[in-house]
Amino acid sequence: MASGSNKGGDYYGAAPYRSREGLSARQGVGSDEIQLRIDPMHGDLDDEISGLRKQVRQLKNVASEIESEAKFQNEFINQLQMTLIKAQAGVKNNMRRLNKSIVQSGSSHVLHVVLFALLCLFLVYWWSKISR
Repeated sequence: MASGSNKGGDYYGAAPYRSREGLSARQGVGSDEIQLRIDPMHGDLDDEISGLRKQVRQLKNVASEIESEAKFQNEFINQLQMTLIKAQAGVKNNMRRLNKSIVQSGSSHVLHVVLFALLCLFLVYWWSKISR
């Protein structure tokens, strides 16, 4: 992958001893190892590292808060599902009872409605006879 112009440790256009970021590579290291030396010119790296550590801590705190909120919401959803299951069972029982009562008293209910209608007609007929 590296071309033939890769002489003196030049790796993808980087200088053999110094990079733009203030790091230098050492010659004579095995191919599996990399050694880096931080240039003292760039002393503000410590401040940058401290800032990054602070940001990592903040991100960990945010992740922890998200995790606790997700657990709370999951428990809440589970409780809602249990409540819904109980409500569905209650509605099913009440529908079964209502259907039984309609079947048992359905014929007497119709009889009561017919008797009430006849009573109303009789009263209207009787009231019209009296008022003449």
